Amino acid sequence: MKLHIVFHSGSILAVEASDPHTPGKVQRFVGICIQRKNCGLRANFTLRNVIDHQGVEILYDLYDPSIQKIEVLKLEKRLDDELLYLRDALPEYSTFDPNMEAEILPEDGSVPVNPIKVKLKPRPWLERWERKNLKGVQDLELPERFYKRAAEVATPWEKYDLMKDYMRTIPEEEQNEIFRELQSKLQTANVQIKRQKRKRVFVKPTKLA
Repeated sequence: MKLHIVFHSGSILAVEASDPHTPGKVQRFVGICIQRKNCGLRANFTLRNVIDHQGVEILYDLYDPSIQKIEVLKLEKRLDDELLYLRDALPEYSTFDPNMEAEILPEDGSVPVNPIKVKLKPRPWLERWERKNLKGVQDLELPERFYKRAAEVATPWEKYDLMKDYMRTIPEEEQNEIFRELQSKLQTANVQIKRQKRKRVFVKPTKLA
């Protein structure tokens, strides 16, 4: 079931997981997915909910055997791939009923996009959100100098770095295999270079007349 679960950052999930400290009992947590990371056995996701005026987040490993059930209560996407800025947003954007019932999925199989733009609380924030190029956040209403500095430190070319994106998403096992292969090739190349240098240095002795 977990192998075929489909959800995105912005989807609202209910996760039932066994608690190692209370054997035989299952804890259920409802929250909005604010981040999905990695893939394969390293895949994980973070849910957030505001409970009793306190923000609560739980990081789950997708293939953790303690997870009994993952239920998609509301399948949707947001304008941004990550919603970490909800930590600095008004509480109502992260508050969900623990007894929320699942909504019926679209018949055409499409994933709806929620165009909502959340409002952040006044600074200070946990991160410099003006530097993140966010689409799902209302005007931050910062002085112009903040945006000028954000433009100076921006790195828009990183989204075109396919190798960096690939290395960030592939499983650790594949990364280690790639590194071992590269190391082996480098060692072989170094040996060949040393042999060539020795051949160049060697001078064949000449016979005396």
